Amino acid sequence: MTEALGKLVRNYDSRRVPLSGQVRASRVGPYPYYGATGVMDYVDDYLFEGLHLLVAEDGSVETPEGKPFLQLVDGQFWVNNHAHVLKGETDSDTRFLYYALSTIPIRPFMSGSVQAKLSQANLNQIPVPYPREESYRHTIADVLGTLDDKIELNRRMNETLEEMARALFRSWFVDFDPVRAKMAGEAPGLPSDVAALFPHRLVPSEVGEIPEGWEVRRLGEVMDVVGGTTPSTKVPEYWDGGVHHWATPKDLSSLSTPVLLDTERKITDTGLRQIGSGLLPAGTLLLSSRAPIGYLAVAEVPVAVNQGFIAMPPREGTSNLFMLHWCRVFHEEIVNHANGSTFLEISKSNFRQIRLVLPEAQALREFDRHAELLHQRIVHNERESRALAAKRDALLPRLVSGEVRVGEVW
Repeated sequence: MTEALGKLVRNYDSRRVPLSGQVRASRVGPYPYYGATGVMDYVDDYLFEGLHLLVAEDGSVETPEGKPFLQLVDGQFWVNNHAHVLKGETDSDTRFLYYALSTIPIRPFMSGSVQAKLSQANLNQIPVPYPREESYRHTIADVLGTLDDKIELNRRMNETLEEMARALFRSWFVDFDPVRAKMAGEAPGLPSDVAALFPHRLVPSEVGEIPEGWEVRRLGEVMDVVGGTTPSTKVPEYWDGGVHHWATPKDLSSLSTPVLLDTERKITDTGLRQIGSGLLPAGTLLLSSRAPIGYLAVAEVPVAVNQGFIAMPPREGTSNLFMLHWCRVFHEEIVNHANGSTFLEISKSNFRQIRLVLPEAQALREFDRHAELLHQRIVHNERESRALAAKRDALLPRLVSGEVRVGEVW
């Protein structure tokens, strides 16, 4: 059965409780301040406490599938006037409504000729699948929530793994901690065979002091740097039935980890022949080169790219994981070599001229060995999360509509 959403929730109008002059917006404040699509700031007071469902009011932030943009938020928080705040009779009902509402196309309930909005009145009228049995609603929420919890756990694990790799990179190749420890007559805190890979002193160079025996090189000397293009979207033969991954910076913008497993669009063999760089191999490092500069990912599948990238295919004797972390740490250096009047862009020629400190080959291989272990765990977690999300998305409408029962699939 279905019910009008307004009958199932307490619907708070955040317009009636705007952020007042007495509430200080500050990044050091303890309470998150939510907008339509996430945390906008942190403030020193809160409006709501406990589990609530936030629904974006602005039609421009509906999902690509035409569903409402939803957030489940718990704790103490403030909300601006671009999100509706809903709460079910119980926390389990709030969670169930989060899943139920995510199955419903939102566009028919939008109004406004200039900019579509989801008014509170229209939101309240949305018919929501709502099983009569309270226990069944809660079971659905628990089943789908278990899948989401595992996805969230994987995301947090990947954050930790990424931070471990970043910390190792910075310690070895930015701060030169093992070298400085030796200079101070201290043990570097590394296995003896690894410690032996680092020299005992720093020497002057054109970019400052660097470990003895290491080199200052230009990126174009140590990496292959290529770009891509967009074959005409008006030629169906380039796109219809495409089988090759074709990436744009948008594919990287939503990644929670620097791992590219899929792309929104695929290109045909005919379309691929229009791209000079062709199909780049798995392991290629992708760096968005404009609007904005700095999205990063290692492609885990062969991929062609559009003109918004600097792409670095794998090259013997270099490490794309080393370069991944180098690009992150030295993002400002990359931006400093960009130009453009409308928006900044780093050209391939300018990128190739940037200097970096290249470690001795054995030290680079040792870092790559550690980083690769961490990276493969990240890739495994990301693949698992995608499989869990696909399972959740397939189950969601069938469970909510009653087409299948929990016991039939769980």
